[in-house]
Amino acid sequence: MTTRQKEKRFIRLTQLAIVFALVIGWETASRLALIDPLLFSMPSRIVSLLYEHIVAGTLWLHTGVTMFETVLGFLLGTVAGTLLAALLWWSKKLAEILDPFLVILNSMPKVAIGPILIVGLGPNMTSVIAMGMLVSVIITTMVVYTAFKEVDDNYLKVLQTFSASKWQQFRHVVYPATIPVIVSTLKMNVGLSWVGVIVGEFLVSKQGLGYLIIYGFQVFNFNLVFMSLLVIALLATLMYIAVERLEKRITEHHR
Repeated sequence: MTTRQKEKRFIRLTQLAIVFALVIGWETASRLALIDPLLFSMPSRIVSLLYEHIVAGTLWLHTGVTMFETVLGFLLGTVAGTLLAALLWWSKKLAEILDPFLVILNSMPKVAIGPILIVGLGPNMTSVIAMGMLVSVIITTMVVYTAFKEVDDNYLKVLQTFSASKWQQFRHVVYPATIPVIVSTLKMNVGLSWVGVIVGEFLVSKQGLGYLIIYGFQVFNFNLVFMSLLVIALLATLMYIAVERLEKRITEHHR
């Protein structure tokens, strides 16, 4: 076993130990009434409720809805943001015109736009997906556009001496050089898309993990709230790991 492998193993074991200690501490504190078990629940109750929902099949329904909305919003936000960044790189004049608007949109709380989307698109899944897309598309545009601009001009000048078109410059130099940045943006968008979708489900949905959280608060079933949060954390982690592995493969391929 190499030194690096030993380090990775130590890190994983330490992470597991921290999680285990937190769970044990939480369970103990609830059982000893050091914290209010009604408000903060306890891991054993959450796991028991999770098992009940799995057996009943309700968890699969709500999880499936949220996953579909999140993945679609994630993909749409990333693709739309990358295409918009390419358009801005293509036209410097357009980039100068839109720059202040992008800054303003990026600084706005995306959650506040939720009610506007609901009015415009209706209280349905479309508005939830739009929320998942909206929270990531602007930041994706700004990050990827910055990466496009930072590509070494010397490479572009070489192509220009051979009368390469704008498209050829983008295809053969700009895009390949920024693939690592685009893939890294995917990791950032995983969390953003989850936030957008869950907030959207808070507002309009009658299905999904966000709906379960709101319903749990309404009926004071905090076991349901924590169970939904646990499932969201697990699914978001799995999505992040999948994107991280994709990043490694693409990075190795372009070395």
